[in-house]
Amino acid sequence: MPPTAFDPLDLKLLQALELDARAPFSRIAAVLGVSDQTVARRYRRLHNTVNLRVLGLTDETRVGGQTWIVRLHCTPDVAGRLAHALAKRPDTLYVTVISGGTEVICGMKPRSRRERDELLLDRIQRTPQVVSVSAHCLLHRFYGDIMLSWLNKNTALDPEQLAALRPPAPAPSADPVTLDPGDETLLAVLRDDGRATLAELQKATGQTESAVKRRLESLRATGVLYFAVDYDPEPLGHGVAAMLWLTVTPGALADVGQALAEHPEVRFAAATTGAANIIAAGLFRSPDHLYTYLNQQIGTLSSIQTAETALVLRQVKQLAYQPNH
Repeated sequence: MPPTAFDPLDLKLLQALELDARAPFSRIAAVLGVSDQTVARRYRRLHNTVNLRVLGLTDETRVGGQTWIVRLHCTPDVAGRLAHALAKRPDTLYVTVISGGTEVICGMKPRSRRERDELLLDRIQRTPQVVSVSAHCLLHRFYGDIMLSWLNKNTALDPEQLAALRPPAPAPSADPVTLDPGDETLLAVLRDDGRATLAELQKATGQTESAVKRRLESLRATGVLYFAVDYDPEPLGHGVAAMLWLTVTPGALADVGQALAEHPEVRFAAATTGAANIIAAGLFRSPDHLYTYLNQQIGTLSSIQTAETALVLRQVKQLAYQPNH
């Protein structure tokens, strides 16, 4: 899937950041065989041309929380206002308008039963002009983060470069991690800028730089904190984003999920509650590419009983970041 506007070094830098978003430019430059200034200059250019952002995210399962995917069918005149209202909530991860502008999809991260019930049973149910609501709890992630984690399938980096840049895998404990106010402040800053410096984190938290560094390393090692790369895929030649809801034979969930994880087009796949028990997000060059994928990839997985597809019309919020537009 060749890009349309960027050279191999751009793709290598993007993939390097997706492997380790906080890697110093000097380390990335050494692995790629270019200067620090070149990496910094390319990073700034990608920020300006494809809205490149590094986001520090919280794995809610590591702190005793859950992730929910909520589908809201509404009248066309309210979809935009509803999407922007949801985007302003701190407990929404992303908000997308699909299905001809009559459906809003959002990812939510309530950390307690009270927050979950207040959101799903009270506020949303009482929203005017919402025709129907369905909520799906994320049970198991097969690949990626919601709407992200696609660059690693580009294989822009060779095996040696991958090994040099890939950070150690987290070793989470069985018990949930308890976050203190300092942790919450640290995570909030990184959610907005995953490459915030230690000095900036120290200023925000009021802790010493060494204490911030230790806590940052601990949150990453336990899997509570991880990093993702956000960008606009259209300039890279993939202007069609689609959501897929698949109904799969229960005994084949793992097999179908692993198969989806290996598809180049898929950037997120997970098992969920509900009639459609797998949700996936993909990137495609064109509607014809999506048709070919459904016919030749999804259609060959015999355990899939039904498949529902919807194009993403507008991304209102992306993983806790609300674009200005």
